[in-house]
Amino acid sequence: MEFERLRNLMVETQLISRGIKDESVLTAMRKVPRHLFVDDSLIERAYDDNALPIGEGQTISQPYMVALMTELLELRGDENVLEIGTGSGYQCAILAELASSVCSVERVEKLAIRARDLLGSLGYRNIEIKITNGTYGWEEAGPFDGIIVTAAAPEIPKTLVEQLVIGGKLIIPVGDRWSQILMKVTRTPEGVITQSITGCIFVPLLGDLGWKEGWHD
Repeated sequence: MEFERLRNLMVETQLISRGIKDESVLTAMRKVPRHLFVDDSLIERAYDDNALPIGEGQTISQPYMVALMTELLELRGDENVLEIGTGSGYQCAILAELASSVCSVERVEKLAIRARDLLGSLGYRNIEIKITNGTYGWEEAGPFDGIIVTAAAPEIPKTLVEQLVIGGKLIIPVGDRWSQILMKVTRTPEGVITQSITGCIFVPLLGDLGWKEGWHD
């Protein structure tokens, strides 16, 4: 398959047409081989306009949502970024193209190991992955200029806000089982500024500061 052509088509029809403007984000989306982050049985759908299952009850996010969440961080290249929910490693790769360092946490060991191996094989040396409960963040690796949470939380975890630098941004879906709102939270000296961006649907953020196991039953 002509994966480079499909990536360029994805950028034109799914991202630019929906208002993604940051050229560095668009360049990263054109570069990272999304088809390597999906199961072989789904490779023909790698550049489709939707999320795809990656096993263990998790998904690789829709390309537009990856681009939007990344653009909202307003990265310029010298940042330390935290990702909650490594999953396939695709969002991590996009962030690594744009930030100085990326720390990513994943609660499912199988996914974390697979993503670590793939990202290493692709030559990324500015990524560190930790197998742990993501709701606590990664305090010892912070503070962070930006945090992306790729799973839905019932509320904004205070512990993640506290790991941001002043001026840092947290991008997180917040809501219930059926739907969430993508939120942009900016830490300021006076507190936080919260913006509602768009409706979305993500898998649950499981853990002490997220949803409990079996939340969807």
